[in-house]
Amino acid sequence: MTSEPTAARAEDREDSAERFAGIKQRGRAFRGAVAARPTLNFGYRIAVGVVGGLVLLVGIVTIPYPGPGWALVFAGFGILATEFVWAHHTLTWVRGKYRIVMDWYTSRGWFIKVLGAVATFALVVVTLWLLGTYSMVGGWIGVDWPWLRSPLMS
Repeated sequence: MTSEPTAARAEDREDSAERFAGIKQRGRAFRGAVAARPTLNFGYRIAVGVVGGLVLLVGIVTIPYPGPGWALVFAGFGILATEFVWAHHTLTWVRGKYRIVMDWYTSRGWFIKVLGAVATFALVVVTLWLLGTYSMVGGWIGVDWPWLRSPLMS
């Protein structure tokens, strides 16, 4: 009785592996067809560079904010790594450094964790102020206090 669910899961894994292999094979065939045409290949590489660069840039900007900052950084490098060797090396390096820092951070006591949370909160508050977010929202509700105005966006 216990072998049936295990056998079903094994079959599902095999089906998933076969589907993934088929998708991977079609992707390689598509990339080979694109690579065979130099002009199309050049345009494809430019498109991958632009999309990957934009995803990476959005990820870097959103790192201190709640949400998918680091995931977008890794996704951006992943997109770029499909076409550029330097991006693959950088992705490997960044992943390693990220793991080292997160292992260090999670192994610390509560004081360091609270300090990290407070520093992240302060960074978010300061960047929102510098970008003029508080004066913009204050303008929406009719509040025009001088200290809400950003020194950069005046």
